[in-house]
Amino acid sequence: MPITLHKTSTLSPKALFIIAALLCVWVYLSGCADVSSTSKLQTIKQDSVIKVGILFDPTSYYIDASGAAGFEYELVNKFADYLDVNVELVPSYNFSELLPKLASGQVDIVVGGLANISDKDKQYRLSPPYSFIDQKLVFKQGRERPKSFEELEEPVTVGYGTDHIDVMNDAIALHPDVQLNVIDNTDPTELLESLMAEEFSFTIADSHRLALMRRYYPDISVAFTIKKDVPLNWLLPQDNDDSLFAALIEFFGELHQNGELTALDDKYFGHVESFNYVDTRLFIKAIENVLPKYKSWFEEYAGDIDWRLIAAQSYQESHWNPRAKSPTGVRGIMMLTQPTAKQMGVKSRLDAESNIRGGAKYINLLMQRIPKRINESERPWFALAAYNIGWGHVQDARRLTEKFGGDPDKWVDVKQHLPKLRQKKYYKTTRYGFARGDEAVTYVSNIRRYYDTLNWIEDQAIQQQLIEQKIEQQKELVDNDVPNKISQGLK
Repeated sequence: MPITLHKTSTLSPKALFIIAALLCVWVYLSGCADVSSTSKLQTIKQDSVIKVGILFDPTSYYIDASGAAGFEYELVNKFADYLDVNVELVPSYNFSELLPKLASGQVDIVVGGLANISDKDKQYRLSPPYSFIDQKLVFKQGRERPKSFEELEEPVTVGYGTDHIDVMNDAIALHPDVQLNVIDNTDPTELLESLMAEEFSFTIADSHRLALMRRYYPDISVAFTIKKDVPLNWLLPQDNDDSLFAALIEFFGELHQNGELTALDDKYFGHVESFNYVDTRLFIKAIENVLPKYKSWFEEYAGDIDWRLIAAQSYQESHWNPRAKSPTGVRGIMMLTQPTAKQMGVKSRLDAESNIRGGAKYINLLMQRIPKRINESERPWFALAAYNIGWGHVQDARRLTEKFGGDPDKWVDVKQHLPKLRQKKYYKTTRYGFARGDEAVTYVSNIRRYYDTLNWIEDQAIQQQLIEQKIEQQKELVDNDVPNKISQGLK
């Protein structure tokens, strides 16, 4: 499939580099393809299924209240749609289980936000890169931060089957005193959790995974960056069949060109680029100490929106302070203006329950105003921006986005143009004029980060509750069974 780049393209230089590289490889493969080179792809299409080994991981694939989700999960499904086949997922918690399945043909590809697996390992072939990350040495806050490998006195622990082993071997070649510890049957997320449990002192984290994990574990600290701009790839079996590889070249090239990859990246990682240690710690503490006072009202009045998103918005507005007041006169736990409070039937903005009810009702009304053509996963971000600066200004930003060649229905594009509403040369051409669009972008990003953290903590609490229930059930079974055994023994 030919890939055409238009002059209006707003792709980053890195994305353009990827597409150029993909085109070169595609031309090469097209020139040397033969009948046998299409056999793997033909088999997949004939069976109408592609078998994918995927990592259970916050950056790849997980199950939340709404069902299956994750960056790699959605990317895999887009690829399956591209091939017009179904997906059969083979999930695992660690790479060491997935790699043999790829080598034996049990799966067609392995995905999971993989940086380059060792070039020395001829069992696996790297797909074209679809993104780039940095690799960082991390530790738990509280110890002295090493600024280089020369200052590192304790081993670095990494997982088997990842390129972090190669990264460390390269470091050891330059710094022979550096020690390496390799753990089998683990995944990158588990390594970071073990780091927080102080099972070891140092490990390596990829920047996209680190950005997510620091929302839950703010004590993960960065010592230094080991390697920059490391490509992420999928893994294919190492053979002479180029058909699936060629299909991936076309697929990733098309996603780069039409902006879908950028939008997907923004959905999962666009709001976690910045990190504030103090703010994150305060939020986690507030979830434990303050949220329980208001949680039932968030749940009761959330309407069609996840109550946790309403709660995250409320924290951004007031830090869950029912008596909060801004210099502009907005008040209460949801920071309602007097006109909005009156419109929503709120008599006292200082009454926490009434304020939550009014704020939740208003955000639900804004959600209904979002055009139906906008993707369901992106609609909340438009509604939150409208809550902050008004729907009229969001519409102005959407028109500017379209004027400058972006997609007015994608938040990743619109948020790039919202700050223009501060500049006279732009806002004088809009219907509603000046607005602090940059503040709306920050507002939405903060809420998304709070929402992620709250989701994770709530899910952890639910899982812990289920574990305790199972333990209690097993205990009851044992307790009930003891008298029976004693009775049978007496007989």
